[in-house]
Amino acid sequence: MKEPKRLLTAAQAKALDQKALTQFGISTLVLMENAGRAVAEETLKVLKSRRDQLALFCGMGNNGGDGLCAARHLLVAGLQPQVYLVGKIKDVKSEAKVNLDMLLELKQKITEINSDNINYIRNKIVALRLIIDALLGVGVKGELRPLYQQLIDMINISTVPVLSVDIPSGLDATTGRILGCCIKADRTVTFVAKKRGMVYGEGKQYCGKVLVRAIGLPSISLF
Repeated sequence: MKEPKRLLTAAQAKALDQKALTQFGISTLVLMENAGRAVAEETLKVLKSRRDQLALFCGMGNNGGDGLCAARHLLVAGLQPQVYLVGKIKDVKSEAKVNLDMLLELKQKITEINSDNINYIRNKIVALRLIIDALLGVGVKGELRPLYQQLIDMINISTVPVLSVDIPSGLDATTGRILGCCIKADRTVTFVAKKRGMVYGEGKQYCGKVLVRAIGLPSISLF
């Protein structure tokens, strides 16, 4: 897909998702499937071997759902991803839950993250070849909660290469402001178009190489 010249704000990105459903009949689940597949495809390009170890850090919203979907595609491709969830499995809802349930049916282990097991996770990720950041998407507002800040600091300090899903977690998609702390990504797979915050403010310092991927929205819907 040729990258549109337009930069999307957080509100515009959300509106496009709604327009996909109401005008084109494209469900959020279909968009999530396409997004997760795009992330998995880029991951397979980055890794040198199916034996390379990687981890996905997933939040409870749609960005986390994209990550859970990507984890399924990677699992089916023969990798053995570590999957971490910020929250409880029982609390995941909507389209993210659909993807979580599919992973569980495939016997993928999901580790729930809490303040008590941060050190355990820190020790687990040191030997990884790649971390996929699907913690927080374009809808995040305000200062990040302490647990997210702990995780982001831990990932950044690890020096493991990071691929962010849609936008680095902790970056305001509209202004490019850092919301307390932010994932320092080596590359970001973003969907439909670049977000405004990737170009303005501090955004350019945190996104790494930005790859725009189509997820099934007609280009006419951007204008």
